[in-house]
Amino acid sequence: MPHPRTAARMPSAHRLLARPVLGGLTLALLLAGCGNPSDPSGTSRPSAEKSGPGSGWLPTRPSTGSPTGDPASPSIASTSIVTTDPSSAAAAAAADSPGSGAATGALGGQTTSQSPASTLPGGGTRIFPDHRLVGYSGYPGSPALGRLGVGNLDDRAAEITTLAGQYAAGRRPLPVFELIATVVHAKPGPDGLYRTRIDQEVVRRHLDAARRHGAILLLNIQPGRAAFLDEVKFWEPWLREPDVGLALDPEWAVKAGQVPGKVFGRMTGAELDAIAAYVAGIVAANRLPEKVVLYHQLHTSIVREPAGLRPHPGVALVVSVDGIGTPGQKTATWRSIVAVTPEHVHKGFKLFYDEDTATGPLMTPTQVLGLTPQPEYVLYE
Repeated sequence: MPHPRTAARMPSAHRLLARPVLGGLTLALLLAGCGNPSDPSGTSRPSAEKSGPGSGWLPTRPSTGSPTGDPASPSIASTSIVTTDPSSAAAAAAADSPGSGAATGALGGQTTSQSPASTLPGGGTRIFPDHRLVGYSGYPGSPALGRLGVGNLDDRAAEITTLAGQYAAGRRPLPVFELIATVVHAKPGPDGLYRTRIDQEVVRRHLDAARRHGAILLLNIQPGRAAFLDEVKFWEPWLREPDVGLALDPEWAVKAGQVPGKVFGRMTGAELDAIAAYVAGIVAANRLPEKVVLYHQLHTSIVREPAGLRPHPGVALVVSVDGIGTPGQKTATWRSIVAVTPEHVHKGFKLFYDEDTATGPLMTPTQVLGLTPQPEYVLYE
């Protein structure tokens, strides 16, 4: 028997059954699953299957309508496999980075105390408390994965800018593009890691569009069985840019023997801390402005021992609370996750145009800003 969250996602999932997406593939979703709703990191995730040829398909982020967080049915879409070395494939990014030629990040953290040589869009070198971040997430050509992937990037950027203005509340709005760069899959792929990476040119197009509109770009990582830090290192040439940060999806970080789409992944605060320390090293070595390192969380069990995530100079840590459901359910999820999140981690809130409105009205900017503490990052999918 499907979980309640599976049933809640079924209308949008059924729309995928006959919809062509990238590469001309026709993709299908097989909805199934049952298990213990009190622990989304068990083996109760429903599965996703494809129909048609090719390997470009993936489950979307799981959803939760309450702090207990039942497993959700994933959706699927397409991507491309990158086989090139990121150091050469993203040479253009490294070449015009302020820190190109300098030592890159290391787990030891900062390597220099020099002041930043570049600024954030609109000026300045720190994210908080100067700004409130507002953005869209997505993958190009796949509406099921978020509004950022729908239509023209400049049109989406204009929408984000307008939306961000409604969230100013005494801060400078900073638009955000959250691009899914490492994409999780329900099948192992050639390397057995259940993930692929989008083409470097896709990242370049999104960064160019972000710069045209005074936005920052966050590279979203859904690692499958790959190590999070290995994925961060792959995208490091882009992280040397002053306006590119990270968004991590630990619910897609599974262990050996586990399959994305059948179990929820998880990570620890110490694992998040290692990534934050590595990024702090990139910031210091390349004299960059403060950089966002964000992680998505739909349930308290997704990040174990969060106190292990410590503050790091040059890094703005953010948790994005990803509950799905009515305003009351989303608020309950917000409270449960905020209660266990370290104080130095800035709080973010995610809204879903389709899934949230299936159970009630989408929360308004006034309602979101009325949460305690007030979200400093607001993301729409």
